[in-house]
Amino acid sequence: MVNYDPSARLPSSKELPDSDDTPVDNELQKAIPDLLRSALARAWADRMDWFFGIRMGIYYDPGLPAIVPDAFLSLGVKRFYDENLRLSYVLWEEKKLPILVFEVVSQIDRGEYSTKKAEYTRLGFLYYVIYNPFRSDKPRLEVYKLVNNAYELLNGDRIWLPEIGLAIGIERGTYLGIPREWLYWYDEQGERFLTPEEQMKQAQQEAQQAQQELRRVQRLRSLGVDPDSLL
Repeated sequence: MVNYDPSARLPSSKELPDSDDTPVDNELQKAIPDLLRSALARAWADRMDWFFGIRMGIYYDPGLPAIVPDAFLSLGVKRFYDENLRLSYVLWEEKKLPILVFEVVSQIDRGEYSTKKAEYTRLGFLYYVIYNPFRSDKPRLEVYKLVNNAYELLNGDRIWLPEIGLAIGIERGTYLGIPREWLYWYDEQGERFLTPEEQMKQAQQEAQQAQQELRRVQRLRSLGVDPDSLL
């Protein structure tokens, strides 16, 4: 848990570094969070009480550097402040701990199963999600939930997260033109949130169907047939 002295003068997000200049060493470290964020942006388009950060610093102690997970989700915060968006995520400003942190494992050991897991446990993030695309003998997706100050592994390839109201899981699909296993959000009925490409394809199909129906109606009327009489 994180606590602050309310009488202390704490630095603002504008005063703190907004980058650690650490590049990603795996394309999936950005592509997978991008997919998850874009799906939420469509599904939660009318909600302004959430924020999904990608490779953004989380400041939890004014005397320490930020931690930078591959992605994180916060609920109960402003989706954006102004047109400049967030520089970083500062806990003493946000007053909300991210509910979920996410890491994509690369071929370089970055402590996802050890030091980062211990740090996220100490800070109190409710869910910790690890995706390891290089695993073959163990589950590639692991979702942990904080229970009694310790992370417990939740079983399954599609995990329901009741505090978020969504499930997260893996299945094969196509994103950015790349067919492979991807991570997706699912609703309570198990329906998968669409990717931007799938949304566009669906919209095109619906537009084509509408045009076909319009041409059918126009053809019937040109023959003197009332389309409504055929219903």
